[in-house]
Amino acid sequence: MVLANPLKTKAIASARIKSDKVDARILAHLLRTNLIPECYVPPKEMREIRSLVRHRVSIVKLRTMVKNKVHALVDRNGLKHEFSDLFGKSGMKWLKSLELSGLDRLMLDNYLLHLESLNVQIERVDDEITSKASVDRDVKILMSLTGISVYSALLIKSEIGTIERFGDYKKLVSWAGLAPSLHQSGDVEYHGSITKQGSTMLRWIMVEAARVASNHDPRLRAFYERVKQRRGDQKAVVALANKMLKIIWFMLTWKEEYESANEKSYARKLNSLE
Repeated sequence: MVLANPLKTKAIASARIKSDKVDARILAHLLRTNLIPECYVPPKEMREIRSLVRHRVSIVKLRTMVKNKVHALVDRNGLKHEFSDLFGKSGMKWLKSLELSGLDRLMLDNYLLHLESLNVQIERVDDEITSKASVDRDVKILMSLTGISVYSALLIKSEIGTIERFGDYKKLVSWAGLAPSLHQSGDVEYHGSITKQGSTMLRWIMVEAARVASNHDPRLRAFYERVKQRRGDQKAVVALANKMLKIIWFMLTWKEEYESANEKSYARKLNSLE
């Protein structure tokens, strides 16, 4: 069984005459001549871990949608609160005590029940994630990098798979879609925005981790500030995500932990696995 990369199978993508019969014939010719660009197929255990972390992403997105609906309902009724977290213990108590019209009260009660159910589901998934992460050496190595939590470390590991399939850090960055696009004509080269081709999940989690690292790691923050002065905040975060992924390639290749400036933070993350 060969899984072809549809983006790189140009013989079919650029054909003027397209039908299932023609496409099948072209694929057969490419397979016969060993010219099909194949997609990476991770082993079953890694696919299960991918499904687990992606399942958590989907549940968190649902929870965010429900929270937004609660905020909208509170704003529609002109209600004000001083809670830093409306969905904390005190905030939830306040929401349950609100005197609203019959329909709004029914909607709010349903939203709160949904939130409680989603929180329980996320806790169960987090327990399973911690269990999987506790026996993975690469996850512990990844957690030494500022901005990488237990969850994000397992997500990164599940997306990358085995680091040996990337010959150098440039291939890993390119696969994540964090490499700048390149346009060349003669002796003129133009570097544009990132390609955004490759693993969407890996690109997303690296940008999230870069945002955290830019606030808590002195060395990474210094790089972020230099780029920010020239190109602005968003491009600086993406550039830092690019740099952090390069560091991750060396960490996983050499099996060495990152020398974090915040050792207490690293110790707390490791304790969460115990």
